[in-house]
Amino acid sequence: MQTEQIRIQTGSREQVSDLTNQCRAFLDRIHASDGLLHIWVPHATAGLAVIETGSGSEADLLAALRELLPADDRWRHQHGSPGHGRTHVLPALLPPYASVPVFGGHLALGTWQSICLVDVNVDNPTRTVRLSFLSG
Repeated sequence: MQTEQIRIQTGSREQVSDLTNQCRAFLDRIHASDGLLHIWVPHATAGLAVIETGSGSEADLLAALRELLPADDRWRHQHGSPGHGRTHVLPALLPPYASVPVFGGHLALGTWQSICLVDVNVDNPTRTVRLSFLSG
C-alpha cells in the first residue's frame, strides 16, 4: 500500500472542497496502475461525498445539511461555536471515507463525479486527508 497525507485549508466557513485533482496527482506520483484509492478523513467533524461540482451542487449540499443539522442549541454536545454538536453528527450522514476504483492509473469516476471533503465545522480551519492506494 502506498499512502500520503494532504492538508486542506477549509477556513472559517462551511465548505465543500474538491479533492479530485489532488487524488489524481497522488496516483500520478506513485505511478498507480489498477487498484483502489481509499480516501480517509481522520476528523470527528468532517466527511466525504462523491458529487457533481461546479453546477451549484456544493451550495445545495451545504443548504441540505443546514436543514438536516441546524446550528442551534438542540445538540447535547455543546462547545465551540453555536450548534457545534451538529458537526459531530455529520460523519454519520457523510462518512469520513470513500473508496474509488482505479484502472490504468485513472480514477473510475463517472463523467460528473468529484471526490469532495465536506466541512461544516467553522472551528477547525485545517483538515488532514489520507490517500492510500491499494494495488490489485
